[in-house]
Amino acid sequence: MKHIVVTGAAGFLGSHLVQSLIHQGHRVTGIDNLSTGILRNLEEVMVNPRFVFHQADVTQPDSLDILADQQVHEIYHLASPASPKFYQADSIGTIWVNTQGTYHMLELARKKEARFLYSSTSEAYGDPEIHPQPESYRGNVNTWGPRACYDEAKRLGEVFCYEYYTKQQVSVRVARIFNTYSSGLRNDDGRVISNFVTQALTGQDITVYGDGSQTRSFCYVDDNIRGLQALMAEDKAEGEIINIGNPTEYSILEVAYLVKQLTGSDSNIVFLPLPEDDPKVRRPVIDKAREILNWEPKIALEEGLGRMIQHYRTMLLQERVQVQETSSNRC
Repeated sequence: MKHIVVTGAAGFLGSHLVQSLIHQGHRVTGIDNLSTGILRNLEEVMVNPRFVFHQADVTQPDSLDILADQQVHEIYHLASPASPKFYQADSIGTIWVNTQGTYHMLELARKKEARFLYSSTSEAYGDPEIHPQPESYRGNVNTWGPRACYDEAKRLGEVFCYEYYTKQQVSVRVARIFNTYSSGLRNDDGRVISNFVTQALTGQDITVYGDGSQTRSFCYVDDNIRGLQALMAEDKAEGEIINIGNPTEYSILEVAYLVKQLTGSDSNIVFLPLPEDDPKVRRPVIDKAREILNWEPKIALEEGLGRMIQHYRTMLLQERVQVQETSSNRC
């Protein structure tokens, strides 16, 4: 049984990873400052004796004191806002968690001789001039814009990982994660899939930014978590940056029509101005993941959306019932 530390444990990816690790029989310490994470995401594992949750900010050095006398085998550093809605609202905090927070977690890995996985992002490629994007592509990122706090902080986090790998001999691997979705994605998250499904199910207009011709590649969370664990486990992945994502590409307008179809929604599709620095295309080359990790995604977008729509529909119904009960009690 390994002792594994997961930062960002109450977030979307973090909570799914924690649940998977617990189900595999490991002991897990989850760390999250709850700035965007939600404790409800961890309800299933909170009662498990092999899970400990620590509310803390990894940008603060004393946040890791709880681990001072404990052996740690692996560290997944997932802490960071990931949606533009949230990382732009706390731009400085986003910079700090991916730089100072990454430094503190790498120091912990060095001291504990633990394996370390850093969750970077496809945003490291910026608005790419090479398509699709291999890990060797250095990106086209604007340092002076509303997305820079996330894009550039993640890129600097990768540099910290490189320095600790080459100079401190820390067993580091970096995952560049492409768009991920599932039923566990917050319906107020602000990302395209959660927006479309929530809008379709509630009868709102489905808002497409730009003309909808920009493309994305969507990976279901179960596939993503398999990829991250394979990346951590594989010895040959040490010192590597590897794309984790689904190489099947969709235009945003295609996704809007697919959500409308799968939900049976009467919502209108409306078009709004494209946000500044929004990438026009995004699709991973996953040759390294296939060769080194023997990994590739298995869940197609239509199947994953079906699962997500079913969950969101149930969740929205529960919210309506709670509102009605609260209103009745007040009367």
